Amino acid sequence: MTDPLPDPFAGQPDWAPLPPHPIEIVPASAHVNLRGRRVLVGLPGLGWRGDLRADDRVVQGSRTYVPVIPEHEWYRAEADQVEVFAPLVPVDRVWVETVGERRPPTGGEADRLVSLDAPAHRAPTPVFEADAVAGRRVVHVADSVEHRDLRAVTETYSGADGDICVRIAQEFEWYRWAWRGQSPTTLEVPVHLLWLE
Repeated sequence: MTDPLPDPFAGQPDWAPLPPHPIEIVPASAHVNLRGRRVLVGLPGLGWRGDLRADDRVVQGSRTYVPVIPEHEWYRAEADQVEVFAPLVPVDRVWVETVGERRPPTGGEADRLVSLDAPAHRAPTPVFEADAVAGRRVVHVADSVEHRDLRAVTETYSGADGDICVRIAQEFEWYRWAWRGQSPTTLEVPVHLLWLE
C-alpha cells in the first residue's frame, strides 16, 4: 500500500488564496535595467529610504551613479512627460526591489531582527492582520494572479454584502490624486484577497 498524497491545503483555510511572492532586495549593481524600478537607498548601519524609483545608470569618470526619484515625482514625470530633478546616488548605496520566491514561514521572535548590512523586507502580511492599511502598498491576488502597484485607499470596512473590504486604486491614480486632486477610480476588494506588500 502506498502513502497518501500530502494535502496541499493543510494549514491554510480553503477560502484563502496563497500569499503573493515576497519582495526581495538586491544590490543595484546586480541589475542591468533599472529604469522605473522601485529602489531603496541608504548606508549600512545607518538606515534606508524607500518609495523611490530609479532611472538608468550614469557613469561619471570611474564612478557609477543611479538617478533616484521620489515615487510620486516619477509617476508625474511619466504621466506629464516632464523632466524632474533626480539626485545621483552611488550605485553601491542603491538596492532594487524584486519579486522573490515563496518560502515556508519560519515564525518566531528572532524573525523580526534584521541585519543593518542591507535593507530588509518582510514577507507579505494579510490585510486582515494589519492595524492600518490606508495609503499602503497592497497586492491583490485573484485567481492565482498577483496584481501589484496598488494602494489601499480606505481602511477596512463592512461592504454591502457583509464582507470586510478595502477600496484599492492603481498606484498611478493614487499619486495623481495628490498632484492634480483628481480622485482615483477604486475597486472594493474583500480583505482575504489582499496582502500588504
